[in-house]
Amino acid sequence: MKTEITELLQIQYPVIQGGMAWVADYHLAAAVSNAGGLGLIGAGAAPASFVKEQIEKCKALTDKPFGVNLMLMNPEADAIAEVIAQSGVKVVTTGAGSPQKYVAMWKEAGVKVIPVVASVALAKIMERCGADAVVAEGCESGGHIGETTTMALVPQVVDAVSIPVIAAGGIGDGRGVAAALMLGAKGVQVGTRFLVAEETNIHPAYKERVLKAKDIDTQVTGRSGGHPIRSLRNQMTKHYLEMEASGATFEELESLTVGSLRKAVVDGDVKNGTVMAGQIAGLVSKPQTCEEIVKDLIDGAEAVLKDRFSEFAN
Repeated sequence: MKTEITELLQIQYPVIQGGMAWVADYHLAAAVSNAGGLGLIGAGAAPASFVKEQIEKCKALTDKPFGVNLMLMNPEADAIAEVIAQSGVKVVTTGAGSPQKYVAMWKEAGVKVIPVVASVALAKIMERCGADAVVAEGCESGGHIGETTTMALVPQVVDAVSIPVIAAGGIGDGRGVAAALMLGAKGVQVGTRFLVAEETNIHPAYKERVLKAKDIDTQVTGRSGGHPIRSLRNQMTKHYLEMEASGATFEELESLTVGSLRKAVVDGDVKNGTVMAGQIAGLVSKPQTCEEIVKDLIDGAEAVLKDRFSEFAN
């Protein structure tokens, strides 16, 4: 399956793995890249030294292109940006801000720049900044989200910019991939499906919670403070929403979630930690290798497109 994204990133399939903090390490990134997609190392709030080490370890496991996801609110964002430019990384995706001040450095180093956006306005700004593509992420995604659904956001971003658009949010099987392509996207970013990949080094309790999730099991917290986050409902989300409803301050709410993602991902506390996952979690039913996941996404999309086009042709 060739698209502008496979050509731009020199990958086999237009599938990008989400750069999930505490989840997307070099094992997962290398496995996805070896499977023909684009693996991403999630920098999250990690220091530059950790990111550099992850990049070197990923290089030892794959000779395929891979990337780094940089959250621009990271206190060491400047240092990580330099590490990305100096380490031979092929792609960087960014979130939580504008990467404009790093674009020239990255372009000079041959790094493809792909910001994650949740609005048409931001997509236009990123194009003007020199982005090579954008990820249009709908609110079905896990983690930090905007307010617009993938179905509504993607075609509007496609119409607004001339660079390739990658769809994210609510994509967990071949039908989702086919739908994204029909909306005008040139590729997809998938996060939740890879949470249960065999190569994903997170606590088994986290994977089990995702596998048992139903369609109504995600919840959004943080809307009162302007930082909405989608995760699976548990004791923590219940307490958080109760505090929000009672008028708790932003600082009080933040104190509840400090370290909560690590608590779930590393320690396996899926009751009091933040179990980030998208609404597609109810569709994820079994653990698979990254190769099996990528193959299932692409084969499923091709089958759907072939079936639907032949159906309408008749």
